[in-house]
Amino acid sequence: MSALTDVRVVELSDGIAGSIVGMFFADFGADVVKVENPSGDPHRHEPGFAAWNRGKRSVTVDPSSGIDQLWLAQSLMGADVCILGSGHDLAPWGDEVTQAAESNARLVLTKMPPYLPSSAPWFGGKESASLLSAWGAVAWRQSSEDGAPVELICPQLLYVHGVWATVCTVAALVERERSGFGQTLTVTGANAVEVATAGALAVNPNNPDPNTAIGNQGRHPTYRVIRAQDKWLACGALGPKFEAAVLEILGITHILDDPRLGGKTQNLVLPDNIAWSTEQVAKAFSTKPRDYWVEALNARGIPAGPVLDPDEWLDHPQVVANGLRVEVQDPERGTVVMPGVPIMLTKTPGGVRRPAPTLGQHNGDAPWRAQKQPTGKPVITAGPLSHIRVLNMGTFVATPYAGFLFAELGADVVKVEPVSGDPFRASAFSSNRGMRSLAIDLQCDRGRQLFYEVAKDVDVVTDGMRPGVMSKLGIDYGCLQRVNPDIITVSLAAFGMHGELAGAGGVDLVLQAMSGMMIAQGNSEHPVNNSIAILDMTTAAMTVLASLLAIYHRERTGEGQRVWDSLMGTSTLFGLGALTRFEGREPAPRGGPNYKGRDPLDRFYQVSDGWIRVQALAPSAVTLEQLKRVGVVIDEISVAALGAELTEMAGADAVAAFTEAGIPAVQARRVSQLFHDQDLLDNEFIHFRRGDDGATIAMTGRYAAFSRTRRQGPLTPPGVGEHTRDVLYQAAVSDDEISRALKDNIVSQGGRNPIRLTPIYR
Repeated sequence: MSALTDVRVVELSDGIAGSIVGMFFADFGADVVKVENPSGDPHRHEPGFAAWNRGKRSVTVDPSSGIDQLWLAQSLMGADVCILGSGHDLAPWGDEVTQAAESNARLVLTKMPPYLPSSAPWFGGKESASLLSAWGAVAWRQSSEDGAPVELICPQLLYVHGVWATVCTVAALVERERSGFGQTLTVTGANAVEVATAGALAVNPNNPDPNTAIGNQGRHPTYRVIRAQDKWLACGALGPKFEAAVLEILGITHILDDPRLGGKTQNLVLPDNIAWSTEQVAKAFSTKPRDYWVEALNARGIPAGPVLDPDEWLDHPQVVANGLRVEVQDPERGTVVMPGVPIMLTKTPGGVRRPAPTLGQHNGDAPWRAQKQPTGKPVITAGPLSHIRVLNMGTFVATPYAGFLFAELGADVVKVEPVSGDPFRASAFSSNRGMRSLAIDLQCDRGRQLFYEVAKDVDVVTDGMRPGVMSKLGIDYGCLQRVNPDIITVSLAAFGMHGELAGAGGVDLVLQAMSGMMIAQGNSEHPVNNSIAILDMTTAAMTVLASLLAIYHRERTGEGQRVWDSLMGTSTLFGLGALTRFEGREPAPRGGPNYKGRDPLDRFYQVSDGWIRVQALAPSAVTLEQLKRVGVVIDEISVAALGAELTEMAGADAVAAFTEAGIPAVQARRVSQLFHDQDLLDNEFIHFRRGDDGATIAMTGRYAAFSRTRRQGPLTPPGVGEHTRDVLYQAAVSDDEISRALKDNIVSQGGRNPIRLTPIYR
C-alpha cells in the first residue's frame, strides 16, 4: 500500500508543471488518467515526458465528441482530484464536463495558471519557464559577469510550480478527510516565483536592486564556487562559526585584523568589502588541489564538494544507494534511466510503477463509479491544515522554510531552537515566519522530558539534522513514538539516509555543484552558481509534501511513520528532463557564462531601456515578412541582426511588435519593479510591513488561493523563545515547572523578533 492508494485523478494538463503533479500522485499509488486531445500532449517528443508521465494511464478525448464528453463527465463524477494545467479552465471540454465537476462536492479541483488567475502577460498564455523567469525578475536576479538577465537552462520554476501545487492538492485532501468536502484551489506561476525566491523578495522595496555583475560564482567569499589549484569546488561556509573556520583552514585569519572587517566575519559580505575579501579567499584556495580542500573542509564539518558534470549524477554511488536512479522498460523508448521518487515514506513508499503511457493506450477503460456525495454544510477554516500541529527542528534555510510553508497553509508550527536561538535565524529571516518559538536545551534530561510533553500532542516533527543527531538527542522516531504512537517524523538529510555520504553535511550550494547543475548552466571551465537557493527552497516544499502524504495515510489508517527527504533527491527532481536518458535521445541543453538563450527567436535581447525575452512557439516557422509587417526589418533572422534592430527600440514597443506578430515576448524585470505591479499586489504576491527602523520591508504574500479554507494576512517571525511559556502551558506543563525550567536555563523566554533585514549573501 502506498500513501495515495485508491485516490483517483483526472489530469487535464500538458507541459511540465501539471504533469509533475500527476507524476507525484502516480508515484504514490493514485490512479492517474492523463486526458489528451487526439493529437496528444505537444510535449510528448521531449525526453522528460517519459519521467513526467510515468505510471499514468492515457485516454484521448475529443472535446467535439458527445461520447467522449460523457466519458470525461462520468470520470469527473468519480474523481477525487482534477488537475487543470496551463488551460486552468474546464469550459473548452464542454458544459457537461463543467457541470459534472461542479456537482462532485468531494472533488479537489487544482487550477494551475501559468502566471496569474486572470491571464499571462505573454502572447498565447502558455506555460513558459523562460517568460515567467523574465517577467518574475528571477532572470535578472541571477548573478553574472555582465549584470544582464540570464536564461536558466533548467525550467526550474515549472518544477517548483508542480511541487507546490502537489503540496496544496494533498493539503486539500487531508482537509477533506475531516470535512468530507473538496474545494477549488489555484496555484499560479507567480506563486512558484514566491516559493522559489522568498529570500530574494525579502528586501526594502525602496532600495536599489543589488548589483548582479559580480561574476558567476557567487556573492559570499566563503559560500561560493571556487577554483582550486586544479579544479573547481563548492565551499558552503555560512555563519560566523564556519566562516572563521574557513579562514583558519586557508591560513588567512589575519585578514580579520583589517579595519574593513574589524574582526567580524559578518563584514565579509558588506558591499564595499566583497571584492577584496573574495580575492583574499580565492588566492588561498588556488594554492592546493581541490581534493585537499574538500577533505580539509569536511573534516571541520564545513559542507564542501567537487563541481561535477551532470552526466555523472544519476550514476553517482550516493544517488544509487538512495534509490534515486531507476530503470523502466518503455514501449516507445526502450530502456529508460530516470530519477526515482525523491522522498521516502518508510511504511507507504512511492515507486515508479510503470512507464509513461502511449497515446490513447487506455481508450475504452470504463470511468470510475460516481463518488458518494457528502451531506451537511462545508466548514470554513483559516487554511486547509488548521487542525495540524508541527514541531520544526530546523536551522539554516530549508527546514525552517518548510515550517513557514506549513504555517502558510494554516498549521500551528512551533520552531524548536536552542536557548540561545537558531544561529542562522538572522540570515533566514523570511524563512521563520508564522511559527511560534520554543527555546529549549535538548541535551539535558529535563529539557528532553519537556520536549516529550510537547510532542505528545503534535502531528509531525520535522528536522534538518545530520543523520544520527536526533537519535543521539533521544528524540528520533523510535523515542517519540513511545510518547505519541501515531506521530510522523520527517528528516531532511543533505545526501539521504544511505551510502557513504549519508552522514555528511551538505547545503544547497554543494548539491548544486555535485549534481551538475552548475556545469549545465555554465560549462566545465565556468560553472555558474544559481543566485536563488533553489534546492533549499524546493526541498522545503518537498518536506511539506512528504509530511502531508504521511498525514493523509494516517488520517485513513491511524498509522504514523518515519519519513525523509534530501537536497540530493531534489537535485534529481530538477533533472527529470535533462538527466533522463535512453538510446537516441537528444543531448540535454547546456548554457554558458551570461547565457541568453538557444535560438535567435528564443532568447534575451537588449533594448533601449533594458532587456526583453522573446520565445517563439515555432522559431523555424517565423518569416522575415512576418517580422517586417510589425516593424522589425532585418535581412536575416540571426542574433546579430535582431540585436542590432532591437537595441534602438523601447522594451514596451518591442514586446508589442512581437505580440502583434504572434510571438510571445515580455520585458525582463528587476525585483523592485514587481512591487509596483498592480496585478501582483491585487493577488497578494507581496506583503509589506514596517521595520523597526521605520523602513518598509517587502516579503512574499499569499502562496495559494483555496476556495473554502483560505488563510490570509502577513506572517511574522518569532523571537527566540517568544512563545516558550505558551507552548509548554499548552502541553499541560505546570506553571511551577515552567518557572523552574526558566530559572535553570533549561528553557528561555524571549521577546519579539526584531523586524529588520540582513545583507544578502547570494
